[in-house]
Amino acid sequence: QVQLVESGGGLVQAGGSLKLSCAASGRTCSFLSMGWFRQAPGKEREFVAEVSRSGGGTSYAESVQGRFTISRDNAKNTVYLQMNSLKSEDTAVYYCAARYVVAPWSYWGQGTQVTVSS
Repeated sequence: QVQLVESGGGLVQAGGSLKLSCAASGRTCSFLSMGWFRQAPGKEREFVAEVSRSGGGTSYAESVQGRFTISRDNAKNTVYLQMNSLKSEDTAVYYCAARYVVAPWSYWGQGTQVTVSS
């Protein structure tokens, strides 16, 4: 089993930055691909970013490409999402997720709220 706990959410003005963290426990996250998703009010959960087990491979949703950076520290079992140039449309609950390679996203955190004021 894997437990994921997000932190770092909050209220920020448009154009500002936030850094989210996701601490994994229960099983070393070095075996897992890690990702971030988000869900805005009235909308479906959407993919934001993913980082490979080694940290060498990343992918992003087009809407955050160039503004967000996902990274991981396997020694700390922690994944990060650096969010810059935030927009009001980035307002959502952000969820950390984990999966084994070529498997569905099986593990989810409880979410952390990010609110961007315009």
